[in-house]
Amino acid sequence: MSHAPDNPAMTTRSPLPFTKMHGLGNDFVVFDATRAPLALSQEQLRFVGDRRFGIGADQILVVERPQGPDADFRYRIFNGATGEEVEHCGNGARCFMRFVREKGLSDRDEVRVETMNNRIVLRMQADGRVTVDMNQPILEPERVPFDPSGLQPRLENGAELWPLANPAAPQEQVEVAVVSMGNPHAVQRVDDVDTAPVAQVGPWVESHPRFPRKVNAGFLQVVARDRVRLRVFERGAGETLACGTGACAAVVAGIRLGWLDARVDVETRGGELTIEWDGPGSSVRMTGPAVTVFEGHVELPAASC
Repeated sequence: MSHAPDNPAMTTRSPLPFTKMHGLGNDFVVFDATRAPLALSQEQLRFVGDRRFGIGADQILVVERPQGPDADFRYRIFNGATGEEVEHCGNGARCFMRFVREKGLSDRDEVRVETMNNRIVLRMQADGRVTVDMNQPILEPERVPFDPSGLQPRLENGAELWPLANPAAPQEQVEVAVVSMGNPHAVQRVDDVDTAPVAQVGPWVESHPRFPRKVNAGFLQVVARDRVRLRVFERGAGETLACGTGACAAVVAGIRLGWLDARVDVETRGGELTIEWDGPGSSVRMTGPAVTVFEGHVELPAASC
């Protein structure tokens, strides 16, 4: 089956149809490339993501035909600020499911989707919410990837909390749990997310040299064993209203550290997600809303040679 080429850039100025969506305020521009290949340059992707000169989005999602026989679609995600392709986005996955249903691309309640480095299963619930099987979390530091050399973690409930020092001010340190949900996360516990120094600590954690691909910095407040509050400073995007993979990583970390039960409601600034994890060897399940905001056509600038 055909799929979008990886390198050629689109140079036409023909208006391109798009759909604007959001999952708990984490917003997306979605393009349908199932009928014809679509490859946008980083410059064009940044234009689409620009909130002043383009449409505006945290990420741009491209829906494609699958490359293999055991999936229904291929799903590509690009950072709206940088135009770089990224591995995974939980809120985007829920929007993906609603998009393919609303566009008549699938009438199934369950679809299998290829991502950059994974395969996920999406399920439409009777109440309109979408459940995403996010696969098993990656807990080995080297696979996150995270460089633990020379560090001595503190163990809590048998799980590691790694000391992380600000390279520009070594006296400033935090403890983080390191988890990958197909993309890297560093989760730290705070007393109150409203007063947590997200804007100050988030940037240096995101770009810390121990994370060779950078990292999403999560700030987790435990309210009860089945309820948390969360803010995430996302890699390449800054703080967003919600982060689906960040919610999964935070709950996995909290369960491993003995703070949380197997089913947790996660309150973000954009709304609420439900995350479930039965422990090692089990997939993480995320359930939440996905909303279509509007549709339109955008005229893209010609790609630079």
